[in-house]
Amino acid sequence: MTGSDAAMARGMVDRFMAAIEVTAAGFLAVVTAITFVSVILRYLFSWQIPDSYDFGSLLLGILIFWGIAGASYRGEHITVDLAWSAAPPWLQRVMDGFADLLSLTCLVVFTWMTGTKVLSTYNDNVQTFDLRLPVWLFYFVAWIGLAAAILLLAVRTLRLLAGAGRTDSRPGAPPPS
Repeated sequence: MTGSDAAMARGMVDRFMAAIEVTAAGFLAVVTAITFVSVILRYLFSWQIPDSYDFGSLLLGILIFWGIAGASYRGEHITVDLAWSAAPPWLQRVMDGFADLLSLTCLVVFTWMTGTKVLSTYNDNVQTFDLRLPVWLFYFVAWIGLAAAILLLAVRTLRLLAGAGRTDSRPGAPPPS
């Protein structure tokens, strides 16, 4: 792969990542708006948005799963790096590779099980209480976020194993020596 091919591939992944982040931000805005409007309507008019609790909880689940995609790709999830920071760069890369492979394996299993939950919810025709909307659609959108997380974490892991990734992706971190 030439330098321009690698830059183009990185650009595509960055655009995909930006779309993931915008989608997660959109879900966060909708959850916030539903909660705010629901509280105002409940206290001022003694009326509530039908299925507002269901929408809020289902969209919050979607938001979390799409957020997993961003955190997995950027490596911004919670880490304990006491041993990592004391290790030499080659061992840091080994530790990062092992952690990414383990995370990828767990994420694949989690995504598989969530997919079975989507199918069982579809087959059981589970619906929201007030509006009778199918719940499986919300589960499916959440599953798409997990599938995106697998793709992004696989890209991150491949870059790390190929030696193209940084071992420490935190903002302001020094480049590897």
